[in-house]
Amino acid sequence: MKYEHLLFDLDGTLTESAPGIINSIQYALKSFGISETDPERLKLYIGPPLMTSLTQIAGLPEDDARKAMKIYHDYYSEKGLFENSVYDGIPETLQKLKAAGKKLYIATSKPELFMRRIIEKFGIADFFDFAGGSDIEETRAEKWQVIQYVVKSCSLEGAVADGRVLMIGDRKHDIEGARKNNIPTMGVLFGYGTREELTEYGASLIAQTPEDIARIILSEDNPS
Repeated sequence: MKYEHLLFDLDGTLTESAPGIINSIQYALKSFGISETDPERLKLYIGPPLMTSLTQIAGLPEDDARKAMKIYHDYYSEKGLFENSVYDGIPETLQKLKAAGKKLYIATSKPELFMRRIIEKFGIADFFDFAGGSDIEETRAEKWQVIQYVVKSCSLEGAVADGRVLMIGDRKHDIEGARKNNIPTMGVLFGYGTREELTEYGASLIAQTPEDIARIILSEDNPS
């Protein structure tokens, strides 16, 4: 099996999470007199670690960004968490990959306690052998750190060296984070990134739909 261990991003790859993230960001920024309504700018907050977004996109000083992060988490934990849905076709794709003997993992920059509530709420937790995310203070928030954490926690170093691990995500952060860990990537186009972004940053494979994920990976096992 060419790719035996599959690491999945969460937001924009397994779930359509934009409504909850955007509502939480807008709520947090209002506390600092910032009214952000531009849909294209708001999309930029989906994917990166929250502190990165608050300092680099919103332009908040670090102290204010940490206060905004607390406000964001307060809203998100009560409402934004479930302003969210699993993409159509994802459960069937995960089931097909499991049936083919693949090991599935989550590697997300979302805090683990939120991620676990989401995957349990939407009934996809049992598909995964391990689910890793950031901690609530984002000391492990950069995507390469989360991927490294999953690899080490699951003793996948040998599989990485043998080329049997694949990262699946929708943004450049997934591609860059995987590359820093010497892991090839599949970019998905149904999330929040573009084909141009994913190919520019070096995605090895591209999936147009959730169904394409399993089709492409399983065809890689038995190339014609």
